[in-house]
Amino acid sequence: ALQVSQWKSLLRGERDSLPAGRRAHFLHGPYPATHFGPKACILPNPTSVMHIQDPASQRLTWNKPPVNVLVIRKIRDESLVEPFKELCRFLVEEKQMMVYVERRVADDAALLKDESFSLIRNQLCTFREGYDDISNCIDLIICLGGDGTLLYASSLFQDSVPPVMAFHLGSLGFLTPFKFESYKTEVAKVFEGNAAITLRSRLKVKVVKDMLQRADQQPHTHETQQQEYNGLLARDHAHSETGKVTLQLQVLNEVVVDRGPSSYLSNVDLYLDGRLITSVQGDGVIVSTPTGSTAYAAAAGASMIHPNVPAIMVTPICPHSLSFRPIVVPAGVELMITLSPDARNTAWVSFDGRKRQEIQYGDCIKITTSCYPVPSICCHDLVYDWFESLAECLHWNVRKRQARLADENLLS
Repeated sequence: ALQVSQWKSLLRGERDSLPAGRRAHFLHGPYPATHFGPKACILPNPTSVMHIQDPASQRLTWNKPPVNVLVIRKIRDESLVEPFKELCRFLVEEKQMMVYVERRVADDAALLKDESFSLIRNQLCTFREGYDDISNCIDLIICLGGDGTLLYASSLFQDSVPPVMAFHLGSLGFLTPFKFESYKTEVAKVFEGNAAITLRSRLKVKVVKDMLQRADQQPHTHETQQQEYNGLLARDHAHSETGKVTLQLQVLNEVVVDRGPSSYLSNVDLYLDGRLITSVQGDGVIVSTPTGSTAYAAAAGASMIHPNVPAIMVTPICPHSLSFRPIVVPAGVELMITLSPDARNTAWVSFDGRKRQEIQYGDCIKITTSCYPVPSICCHDLVYDWFESLAECLHWNVRKRQARLADENLLS
């Protein structure tokens, strides 16, 4: 067992011991060879081959110099007002960047009272979540706050995501490796390019709701449907012929299906590529990315997976079974969750802790790995940053050191 400082020194020592001009080589997955021995081979199918990139080669570069920067600030935290103003001044005045912020951030009372900031504030481009599409005009995202700011940034981009640079100004900061004290130097390095990045995979989630069955069960008005969909109507695709309504979104951490306000156990069926693999009877189930494995899934007893591992984790929440352990499945499979036919109550689903929906009979949730990851910029490199976060934020394997034996003869 090692203390936090010892983890840091070991990781730095491993990196610093390399000869000058030579990068570390990382072990990665086997090359997808098509022949095994003299006679065996894989059936040729180019679409099924998954190429695994060497993590050491994942570095950011710019085809054109970045111009538009989205700054995301943690809301309702007065301690972030000054860092926010300082960063905006730096980006606008020194770097001549076009800065985008959410309208409620720009309309903060503390900013409106500061007359010295009014000139900068008038140059900020504002948007409203759910109304304005900024997905095609942002070159770089800078987050000020905790892990929630990175999750929020992910939710704004349902397709390709710009590089994300996250500064640790929140409570936990597992996903925010940068210190704000050196923001000018760090931001300048990113603008120059050649920064290490971690490609954090996301989940592509499709919620299919059977509106015909719901209409038979209870009357629905337009107002109740608006409330039920919880802000997802803009991305719905209604099919009047089948009576199905589809909700689609990208999730960075996890999809959580739970029993909601009911006192009964949730009872949902879990399918993998169309085949029923188990029924979950308990408080619920978590389907998470490797990034989400250190969030709710870790609290529910799951293992922690490095974000570069292509996988999906399935973790039960308080299962009524002594043998239901968390499992890890390949990233390419499709999971589907439905209410069991004999379930006593409905279930509820949330996506990265947001957009909570009720799941009723006839509804289903389809989950697979998205082709649009979140490129998270590393402070050092993708290995050192992750282990430093484990040690600093979660105190992984931290305990008092065992004392050595006083009599060295006992060691022989």
